[in-house]
Amino acid sequence: MPMEDFRSRRAAFRSLHERGCFVIPNPWDPGSARYLRSLGFPALATTSAGYAFSRGLPDADWAVPRDSALAHIAEMVAAVDLPVSADFESGYGHAPEDVAANVKLCVATGVAGLSIEDATGDHEHPLYDLPLAVERIRAARAAIDATGEDVLLTARAECYLVGHDEPLKQSLRRLEAYADAGADVLYAPGPRERSEIEAIVRVAGSKPVNLLMSAHTGLTVADVAAMGVRRISVGSSMARAAWTGLIRSAKAIADRGSFEGFGDLVPYAELNGFFRRPPS
Repeated sequence: MPMEDFRSRRAAFRSLHERGCFVIPNPWDPGSARYLRSLGFPALATTSAGYAFSRGLPDADWAVPRDSALAHIAEMVAAVDLPVSADFESGYGHAPEDVAANVKLCVATGVAGLSIEDATGDHEHPLYDLPLAVERIRAARAAIDATGEDVLLTARAECYLVGHDEPLKQSLRRLEAYADAGADVLYAPGPRERSEIEAIVRVAGSKPVNLLMSAHTGLTVADVAAMGVRRISVGSSMARAAWTGLIRSAKAIADRGSFEGFGDLVPYAELNGFFRRPPS
């Protein structure tokens, strides 16, 4: 794919963060990416969990090896003509220099953005100590800058997801430090209360905030936008919605001999007709 195409996508992605609020859904394969693109979403993001589940693996401790993740990210970039941001877990390395080397490989796939989280994968010590976490973000920033490409760096504070006893306080502290280290976008997956979301937006200042909407909380896109959030992702939720349909229909057959799970399916002709059309 021509480098000019990647650069135009990257410019468009940065522009999306400079005004309003947009939803960046998370497909898990080329088919789901193509369908989401057809609905008019302006950008897409990969989901490490959605992809891991599709490979029969857990979303834990880099169960999907780095090179497999990179191949998947490249496939998703090639599937659509939209900016794609990569869920790059914790950079597939502990040391800042390893994160930097892997970030350069991720940039080479053509992504418009990538995220680095501060979870270690170690249940005894679930978050990187803040000084090291900051150095890892600083290393990712330097690696992106060294490529000369305008790829947005999202820094993730995983305090809520790892069960920190003061998740908001620790998230605010970490996000502020990550912003100073060069992150373009700040992201703390987990908060659902308005007061928590608004606190994160305040500490971010001029930096755009990504909010994870992974359940039906009653909040709408308009509600979230009114809080000052610039970007909304859905993580593994769409993949889990697909799995929910499979699990319910399969259990109905296995447990009751019933095909009730097939009662409200998208018609075969509609879905097949969609994929008969060439990608736009």
